Amino acid sequence: MAAKIRTGDTVIVLRGKDRGKSGRVRQVLPEENRLYVEGLNIVKRHQKARGPGQPGGIIEKEAPLHVSKVAIVDPQTGKPTRVGFRFEADGSKVRYAKRSGQVIPTQRPEKR
Repeated sequence: MAAKIRTGDTVIVLRGKDRGKSGRVRQVLPEENRLYVEGLNIVKRHQKARGPGQPGGIIEKEAPLHVSKVAIVDPQTGKPTRVGFRFEADGSKVRYAKRSGQVIPTQRPEKR
């Protein structure tokens, strides 16, 4: 099945402590139905020291969100929308926003 939410998409959180906030998808874990959003769902974890480069202490890091808790932002209205698939006249398969009918552009994530 094709992915409705991909790395680089802008999403808005529908449930939880970050409800209403939006951000860019950093990583998608399709086998777990979860994804990481930049700057959202920050949790505190106790970490043991791992050598001279990484001291121990309480660190803050992003935790994954379930895909059902986020929705793609409509490129035209800026509101949450569902995603559909359709074939264009040239035969290419594209994702589109069900709210406005606009094609959702695919961003290529930069390689690190």
